[in-house]
Amino acid sequence: MTRSAAVFDLDRTLLRGASGPVITAALRAEGVLPDRSIPGEGLIYRIFDLIGETRPSMMLTRQAARAAAGWSSAAVRQAGERAADLLVGEVPGYARLLVEEHRAAGRPLVLATTTPRDLVEPLAERLGFDAVVATRYLERDGVYQGGIDGEFVWGKGKLRAVAEWAVGADVDLAASWAYSDSFYDLPLLTAVAHPHAVNPDPRLAAVAAARRWPLLWFDAPPGVPKLAGMEPQQMLFPFARPELIPWARFDIDGVERIPAEGAALLVANHRSYLDPLAMGITVARRGRPVRFLGKKEVFDAPLVGPVATAMGGIRVERGSGSDQPLEAATAALRAGDLVAILPQGTIPRGRAFFEPELRGRWGAARLAARADVPVIPLGIWGTERAWPRSSRVPEVWNVVHPPTIRVRVGEPVELGRTDPDADTKAIMAAIVDLLPPEARERREPTADELARTFPAGYDGDPEAEVERRPGTD
Repeated sequence: MTRSAAVFDLDRTLLRGASGPVITAALRAEGVLPDRSIPGEGLIYRIFDLIGETRPSMMLTRQAARAAAGWSSAAVRQAGERAADLLVGEVPGYARLLVEEHRAAGRPLVLATTTPRDLVEPLAERLGFDAVVATRYLERDGVYQGGIDGEFVWGKGKLRAVAEWAVGADVDLAASWAYSDSFYDLPLLTAVAHPHAVNPDPRLAAVAAARRWPLLWFDAPPGVPKLAGMEPQQMLFPFARPELIPWARFDIDGVERIPAEGAALLVANHRSYLDPLAMGITVARRGRPVRFLGKKEVFDAPLVGPVATAMGGIRVERGSGSDQPLEAATAALRAGDLVAILPQGTIPRGRAFFEPELRGRWGAARLAARADVPVIPLGIWGTERAWPRSSRVPEVWNVVHPPTIRVRVGEPVELGRTDPDADTKAIMAAIVDLLPPEARERREPTADELARTFPAGYDGDPEAEVERRPGTD
């Protein structure tokens, strides 16, 4: 019985950019190439990273087989091993997750690339691929002869080579998946049931849009677009500046405690609709996108919903009992992203808003246990003065005496990761420790202060409000 497979292109698809610079350096280190660079070499690689394959560059690649005449295939293979040690770190997190997903589904994983087989097979082995369909250089007695053995694996040649492999592997190519960045891989992409344009060059992006093929970037979550290599959050970084928000002042400290790279879970208290903005401005100083968990109502709203998705938000349906949000957040963390969550779930109402002891739900603790990543606390104070819950919009008119929004980033929280209740208490205590002294003092709020903690239009009895118990999400 035939089966489907998952076929991945290499450069600018499975890898963030071109493998050429790393492979060339490895060939020089093994003595295969002279220890000097070719004029314009770096520029060629930069152009490839920017726009992808071009016909002239691929014709030069084809002619490279002649230049390889006399090379030792064993030395080239050793260069491939050396290059693989570095290239394996250039596989983005979401590519790794997708590879794991196909492997779990029982689909053979195929690396299909123009790059010579001896140079890329070591990388495929490290990534657990089942097959490599790549250009083979003609070889005799361990020495390259200056020609190509079989197909030049590019364009229609790549389709023919993959199709030949599929017949021998009892794979139904027409029912398979394929991933590529290049317009020149259209023959392969149109031959499968599930084509995907990954980090597409301009022409492939146009074709994919016309044919409604999925567009992916393996360094961003599904559904997050990119333009000129940047996702929407990154484009907004230059505008995430406190001076551009004249109706509030920002006092931010401890940003260096947010990891510069790698996964981490950010947790903060919830006092206002403005809290995500305060967190976003804080994290933007680290130059990294962050994935927020947000209520489904945000994602369902016209205009706002698509923006939330494009920003990499993770949809949460409270009360559904579904673990999907935790799975999506865990996937983002496994991919090396920052994920932000407000453990209180919602802004406390009434007297609960003024309680010194913060109560959280188990979501953050469960996520920390599942993903096993650092948990970084943020203490937020003053956002309720710039946008109280009782107001439908932030108080942008308050530019004469703007309130100060205070954000403090703490050290990672020590967690046992076995008891959600104990870990939730530890998380909330760490957040409280970052708040100003007045936050830890119990006091009786005024009637006006109480009113500002309820949604606009609320006409119920404030005294009858009961906060949900932690752990019920």
